[in-house]
Amino acid sequence: MALFNKKTEKKAEFSTLPNHLGIIMDGNGRWAKKRGLPRTAGHKQGAESFKKIAQECDRLGIKEVTFYAFSTENWKRPQEEVNQLMKLFYDFLIEAKENLTASGQVRVRFAGEREGIHSELLKLMDEAEAETAERTGTIVNLAINYGGRQEIVAAVNKLIKEGKTEITEDDISNNLYTSADCDLIIRPSGEERLSNFLLWQAAYSEFWYSDVLWPDFDEKDLHSALAEFEKRNRRFGG
Repeated sequence: MALFNKKTEKKAEFSTLPNHLGIIMDGNGRWAKKRGLPRTAGHKQGAESFKKIAQECDRLGIKEVTFYAFSTENWKRPQEEVNQLMKLFYDFLIEAKENLTASGQVRVRFAGEREGIHSELLKLMDEAEAETAERTGTIVNLAINYGGRQEIVAAVNKLIKEGKTEITEDDISNNLYTSADCDLIIRPSGEERLSNFLLWQAAYSEFWYSDVLWPDFDEKDLHSALAEFEKRNRRFGG
């Protein structure tokens, strides 16, 4: 299965779409436990859900979507599980590179710290970003080795190194890994918290929660979240 199938016409199924969508891919471990499988099996199935949802976001015409794949805290998990996750990312990028020519206009980017990630994986990440940099379709951000607090600190430190003595909100917004404002954050699996995801960008985000575990999350669930987003009255504090 191609990672990103070439898309033709984008159907206008929703009158209002989020410009930037955030998705916390949660519930892989519980999905596997319910089936008596190792946690790694849940991550593998979760990767399939990622492919489906990324493709659907592109088909719908969502400008940018950020998937929370691996947090700075996830390094504390058992080494076998961490290794399997890194292998999944590696395999994902191999498949992505093989299908970039036929993948329409999807642009791939990565959000997070590079320290601790294997050099071979970093090389593939850099190549995927470079080879899709001129694309004009959906920006698919993969948050790997990512933490919202760390992202803000990194932005501030960058500005300090550039000689800034007074830092504004716009300065920070313009130096984050992803676009500053996130319109909608989706979290499946029954949990209702941000877990250090897009802390700055979520200042006025709408939230949508579901009991569906991420490996079972499909296009229908995405459509339910988008339909609910259409109904929200966003006042931005006014």
